Amino acid sequence: MQKNKTTMSLQSRLAFIGGGNMAEAILGGLLACGYPLSQCVVSEPLPARCEFLRSKYPGLQVLSGPQANQLAVNGSLSPSKTAALITEGSVHVNPTAASTHFTPAEVVILAVKPQVLKNVVMDLSPVLQTRQPLVISIAAGIETGAIARFMTEGTRFQPRDMPPVIRAMPNTPSLVNEGAAGLYATSDATPAQRQVAESLMAAVSKQVSWVESESLIDTVTGISGSGPAYFFLMMEAMEDAAVKLGMDRETAKALTIQTCLGAAKMAQSSSDDLKTLRVKVTSPHGTTDAAIRTFEKEGFRELVFQGVKAADMRSRSLARELGGKDPMNKL
Repeated sequence: MQKNKTTMSLQSRLAFIGGGNMAEAILGGLLACGYPLSQCVVSEPLPARCEFLRSKYPGLQVLSGPQANQLAVNGSLSPSKTAALITEGSVHVNPTAASTHFTPAEVVILAVKPQVLKNVVMDLSPVLQTRQPLVISIAAGIETGAIARFMTEGTRFQPRDMPPVIRAMPNTPSLVNEGAAGLYATSDATPAQRQVAESLMAAVSKQVSWVESESLIDTVTGISGSGPAYFFLMMEAMEDAAVKLGMDRETAKALTIQTCLGAAKMAQSSSDDLKTLRVKVTSPHGTTDAAIRTFEKEGFRELVFQGVKAADMRSRSLARELGGKDPMNKL
């Protein structure tokens, strides 16, 4: 799906659990689409990050403190209870926000590190069961089944009592509104909820793709989630090669970046497949042909495959380490 800001129909109250770079990227993309700041609340544990968000988005309600996550999801429907939490130091609010009172979240975006996701979800379990928001996780490697177990662990709840979960894998170019994202939804997610998740990712992603098998989210991680670093490595190597051949680094960097950008735009706008595009710029026995033959001889394709596979498998190993369940083996 290509991003189209004129079709943004998302109207839900959003609670971001975690206010890091990716959460801010999504928030910034939504604001650029005309989404009202008053519909968002962010819970963030780091004081410095809270201060940054509060200064950059003066009207945004940024919460911190031991009970900030629960308040972000549950809403502040009782002014007296919220005031008591603030007084006792369980919650710190943004005094410059439009209001300290807000309705319960309809969508909860879990934007925390995988290592802390279990504790965060277990802590939120009662309010998730009560409020039944759509839960969207952008934590790498943690399967929807594991998140469902986190929701019910140590409680009387069953997975059927808890809200649906959608996994999203955006990538870092989302920070400049040039992201790519993969999505996977559990079977209990409704078409409307899938559309909400798609709209969220489309705010910062030029390409949003659904996968029907959850194991393919690991492949999304290996291609687009980790992929920007592969291209940075390739560009770094090209820049270094030019410097070794006598070019100054500034010029080498500028030519490399523009070449990468131009190639990507050609691929995006052309009806040709990638192989055809490569062949069209590779004259037999010419300079490009000499480089391509060298790459092929040195096993370039296999090296790329092994790298993508390693990222894919690492995502699966995170599921085992942090989710407590062996994911389906592949490759």
